[in-house]
Amino acid sequence: MTNTGGGDPRPRGTWWREGAITATAFALCLLGGVVKDDGSTLSPPSAVAYVIAVVSCAVLPVRHRAPLAAMAVTTASGVLAPFLGLLLSPLIAAPAVITAYSYALTARTERRAVSAVALISVALLVASTPLFGALSWKDASRVGAVAAFPLVAGVLGHSVRNRRAYLAAMEERALRAEQSRDSEARRRVAEERVRIARELHDLVAHQITLANAQATVAAHLFDTRPEQTRKSLKELVETTSDALDELRATVGLLRQSGDAASPAEPAPGLSRLPTLLESFRRVGLEVSAHQEGTARPLPPGVDLTAYRIVQEALTNVTKHAGTRSARVRLAWNRDRVTITVADDGGGARTASTAATGPSASMAGDRPPGYGLIGMRERATAVGGHLSAGRRPEGGFLVSAQLPLPPAKDATRGTDGATAVENRMADAATGDGRTGDAEAGDAL
Repeated sequence: MTNTGGGDPRPRGTWWREGAITATAFALCLLGGVVKDDGSTLSPPSAVAYVIAVVSCAVLPVRHRAPLAAMAVTTASGVLAPFLGLLLSPLIAAPAVITAYSYALTARTERRAVSAVALISVALLVASTPLFGALSWKDASRVGAVAAFPLVAGVLGHSVRNRRAYLAAMEERALRAEQSRDSEARRRVAEERVRIARELHDLVAHQITLANAQATVAAHLFDTRPEQTRKSLKELVETTSDALDELRATVGLLRQSGDAASPAEPAPGLSRLPTLLESFRRVGLEVSAHQEGTARPLPPGVDLTAYRIVQEALTNVTKHAGTRSARVRLAWNRDRVTITVADDGGGARTASTAATGPSASMAGDRPPGYGLIGMRERATAVGGHLSAGRRPEGGFLVSAQLPLPPAKDATRGTDGATAVENRMADAATGDGRTGDAEAGDAL
């Protein structure tokens, strides 16, 4: 628990400790103020003893923040004690001893600590030495104790400081050694995984090559030697099964123990485009969809890329464009599909939308982001192309061209194409299914 007032926010335990030290020093000072050199009976402390005890002990709580000032006050109080009729003894010099210990414990350099503690000892030694008369053995022992106590306190404080520094260094060294061992263990595990994965990759590549040869033989002998073809196909099934097992082992080996499990649902594609558009409509973005040409089924990779490009482009419109409307257009050609997402916004775009590629000169002086970079990498990975930039008439345009597989059969995929067209028609009217999860992913 800490002090919530305007003072020093120290824990309660620290205040209790400081109070105990101050009270003990005050009691010792008062006790030293009543000690007499002639061994007479102790009497109640005088007013001078109270003044010396109060002044010297009042500065003890601030010795950590102003150590030199605290040392000066406590030393001066001890030096003035003989001139005020008090006997300078180790008891009345207790506050000076405490400040000497604290300064030696926290001093920046050893030279400063030695100089300060030696100065205290010399000052108390001079003040406690009788100026007149012979110095008896009793006086000599008292003077030696007064001068030695600050030195002992300084040595003790310096030793405690060195001990703390040593323990801190050992703890830091142990922590670094543990981190180094963990890092080395992870590195060795990664190297071993890569080595085993390479071996499995070579094995899988060999099996795929063998499967390709068996499939070629089966195709060649299909009409002339059916039995041999059946045998080759049986061997092909076994080979591909082994290859799948090895590939599964490779992927499982390369996964980390903390990796998230793969999603159970299939990867999204253009068939889920109406749901995506509706999710953006639910957050206030008016999206219109338009399609040209005859829709055709897309390979899984191209289908996912098309979906992610539309999702990212609409996300950029929502975040950075000064408009609440956007247009999505799909143009189907013989060998490619062109996806365009345009808006009429005039607001300034951030780095995530307009700081890469040809549009970099229009993005101002802001650092590049990763929105367009990710879309461009997706398009390039499937053999397509993506461009983005400001339109002359205003707004921003993202255009992607993705390749289509050759249409070998005119009737093949008719049902799938019809489904895509129907969903695009629903998207244009806003009748698709709602999906808050899509908006959550996109935004």
